Amino acid sequence: MMSDRTLDRGVVSSHTVFGAPCWVSLTTRDLRATEDFYHAVLGWEWHSGALGDQYRFARVNGVPVAGVSGMSGIGPKMATWTTYFAVASADETVSRSQERGGTTAVGPISFPPGRAALLADRDGAVFGIWEGQLVAGWEAWRRAAPVFVRLHTRDAFDAAIFYAEVLQWASSDPASCQVDYEDNEVVLRSQGDVVARIHSGAVGAAPDPTIRPHWRVHFAVDDVETCARAARAHGGTAHQQGAGSTEAILSDPDGAHFSVSSQDSR
Repeated sequence: MMSDRTLDRGVVSSHTVFGAPCWVSLTTRDLRATEDFYHAVLGWEWHSGALGDQYRFARVNGVPVAGVSGMSGIGPKMATWTTYFAVASADETVSRSQERGGTTAVGPISFPPGRAALLADRDGAVFGIWEGQLVAGWEAWRRAAPVFVRLHTRDAFDAAIFYAEVLQWASSDPASCQVDYEDNEVVLRSQGDVVARIHSGAVGAAPDPTIRPHWRVHFAVDDVETCARAARAHGGTAHQQGAGSTEAILSDPDGAHFSVSSQDSR
């Protein structure tokens, strides 16, 4: 989303790819402990940028992959990962969301070189939008950390309609995302690659009222088991399907959930 002071070359406009995830950001109570955890689990290195020491950039091989901020009066009030989607106009996107039953928690507000807003869809799942310049190398960012993001919700088709209309998926613009249905999930592709999935259970099943709709970030890793062990050793939790599993659900010491997936399991 926001570029740091050292990334002023090669930034691209969100207009070159819109409707797709473009950044992920974590709010936490303890920045130092959070940095130590994600360094141990994902190998991230940490740097400050234009927003000061209270917003830290994580990097993998020099590529900015995520942001972490301490809790404040703006944004989520619990430790959580938030996915941001690139949009051409934050104001227009907020209006489309509100017209379709979504809510606006924050914004749009200015974060040079762009504008952001924090929204919730009509089923309560929180997501962010970003209008403006992206960190250099959008494809490098996407491959360096987020494999994809997945929305767990009560009604995948209803959610897909909401996001398609709000984020302009499947439009005639070549920069927009394509939507398919595969393996009981709505699948979002950008430039041919899977960038998001929407899941709500088996086809034809009634919406599950026990599900708390949310977006979960999946990070690409070389070894899922190694990450799971590191998470447990550094105050977090890890839940796996079994030995050799290609995916695990982890939480950091502050309770923020995310997933790690093998590089080829998208």
